[in-house]
Amino acid sequence: MVIKNVLVYGEDQVFTEGEIYIKEGQFAAEAAGNDETVDGEGCFAIPGLIDIHFHGCVGDDFCDASGEAIGRMAEYEASSGITSICPATMTLEEKLLHEIMSTAGDYKKQEKSGAGEEGRAKLVGINMEGPFISAKKKGAQAADHIRPCSVPLYRKLQEESGGLIRLVDIAPETEGAMEFIDQVKDETVISIAHTTADYDTASEALARGASHVTHLYNAMPPLNHRDPGVIGAARDAENCHVELICDGIHIHPAVVRATFEMFGAERVILISDSMRATGLTDGEYTLGGQDVYVKGAKATLADGTIAGSATNLMGCLRRAVLDMEIPLETAVGCATANPAREIGIYDRCGSITPGKDADLVLLDKDLQVKAVYINGRKLVK
Repeated sequence: MVIKNVLVYGEDQVFTEGEIYIKEGQFAAEAAGNDETVDGEGCFAIPGLIDIHFHGCVGDDFCDASGEAIGRMAEYEASSGITSICPATMTLEEKLLHEIMSTAGDYKKQEKSGAGEEGRAKLVGINMEGPFISAKKKGAQAADHIRPCSVPLYRKLQEESGGLIRLVDIAPETEGAMEFIDQVKDETVISIAHTTADYDTASEALARGASHVTHLYNAMPPLNHRDPGVIGAARDAENCHVELICDGIHIHPAVVRATFEMFGAERVILISDSMRATGLTDGEYTLGGQDVYVKGAKATLADGTIAGSATNLMGCLRRAVLDMEIPLETAVGCATANPAREIGIYDRCGSITPGKDADLVLLDKDLQVKAVYINGRKLVK
């Protein structure tokens, strides 16, 4: 297949007029003769987006521990231009965590065998958000199930998932957290999250092997000129990447712009943190067993605590560009290459590069999705 007349997003994060070649489900360096030709109508051609932190959409949640739910979520995400997903767990009772991991592992086995349906985003990992967090900064997490870091529990869950856990979120000031980092830093990405840690504690965690911060600014102390906390520590640790939720609710546009200035685009990862109301209408939903009330783009608990977002990653990217003055080239990199590198899948996705899976999105000038390809196959919309 040849897709012509498009602005191709290159590995150098620059758009160039050109063509895209696809052969046997992968991007190719040149046309292969007698190829189908598609007119891209001047669209932006970008890699499929990769969401490494979201909980649910279209009425389903990853924590429902249902393969059917994962499938429906994957279909919706793909239709929105998100072609790889790394959904997040919550702070839940241990029995349910085991069920979630086993379900995801079984789903992935079917996906690998080809038994899964086409037109779905690929399950590329799991983000283990909880239960190793601080009760004082639990946000929308359930306090009853918070527990100290446990290497045996993590490793058991990792085994049940078939090795899918790509990130583990911890509060470094809690019991056993530093020792946990020492023992598992070479097995998964360790992220600082839902924490009251001060600058020194967060810096120690990052020096010992943590390398990621979950939804920066949210569920952590604010940046203060005398007490910079996790945010200041993350800024000073050059190997640390940070998540940003650009839904227009979680972070003010001025702070989004300032974050790119502080960290540089190569260290920022756009996420959605979306919950099951995403793709549906306003109303009452649940997240981690708690009631959530959704109005417009805002999702909150009864006490007003923000409880995830109701915007998918493509919507967040669009808002970052159109409302927050982030250059399109920058935003695309933060939703494709950066997350792919962070969870170790850049060898097969995250850029339009010969030999990688042909996961591709065509956007019009208003950044609306015109076409989505997964492994070179166009989705029927």
